[in-house]
Amino acid sequence: MQKKKPQPAASAPTAMPEIRAGQSVELLKALHILTVDGKMNQDSRRKLKQVYHLVQFIEPLLAQVLAERGGVTLVDHGAGKSYLGFILYDLFFKAIAVQYLANKVWGIETRAPLVAGAIKLAEQLGFSQMAFLNESVADAIRTEKLPAQIDVVTALHACDTATDDALRFGLEKKAKFIVLVPCCQAEVAAHLRNEKGETTASKSISELWRHPIHTREFGSQITNVLRCLLLEANGYKVTVTELVGWEHSMKNELIIAQFKNLPRKAATERLQQVLVTFGLDGMRDRFAAPVA
Repeated sequence: MQKKKPQPAASAPTAMPEIRAGQSVELLKALHILTVDGKMNQDSRRKLKQVYHLVQFIEPLLAQVLAERGGVTLVDHGAGKSYLGFILYDLFFKAIAVQYLANKVWGIETRAPLVAGAIKLAEQLGFSQMAFLNESVADAIRTEKLPAQIDVVTALHACDTATDDALRFGLEKKAKFIVLVPCCQAEVAAHLRNEKGETTASKSISELWRHPIHTREFGSQITNVLRCLLLEANGYKVTVTELVGWEHSMKNELIIAQFKNLPRKAATERLQQVLVTFGLDGMRDRFAAPVA
């Protein structure tokens, strides 16, 4: 009797191309990226792709700091459920946790239930070098729970002024790298709408945001321009690129800043000129003053 050929075993969830070798399936289920039976829907696939793209940008920065210092610290602002922090830990920090005890990943989040959930999950997974703080970004700057210097600061889709607060945190903590994916930005747009071009250098400039949809779009654009200039005015080299394709997210701008101790005078002057040109003098406290 002819023996039946053994049937191949069903593919494990980790065989899916979206999941990297050695990645924690338990973590992905806890984050609801995978269902309890190890499947992934289209929304989860999109979310994971965004996080992976950001991880691909951040991993080399972590490796650079690790090689230079023998340890690396990262703070993720507006962490939410800490998708980014957990996946970074799983893919990068987990493998070196014992070798480099100076490592630490902090998630900063204002919603206490999310912080409690993240603490519990980190304990379940044995992610010993993760910590979470129920703090605003402003309070996180002053808290003694964080060291005076942080190597890498990230903010993924931190809404409205939270991105600016995370940027300020990075400057105050003298971060080597600051990585931002801005979300909705209403503050500058509201200022443009209220001023109605009365304080601009030229009345015709206000045509750029006369219509409401242009106000929103131009407000977002000029906000990110000001953020980049503020980083340059503090000695950073700035790169701006796309995070993922526009079909995946409309909030798609990625700002990566590396501290190079570059000359600050020219960038500071350009920043001040932009504020004057577009009648944004009322935003000077947020954007103009370099951090000592």
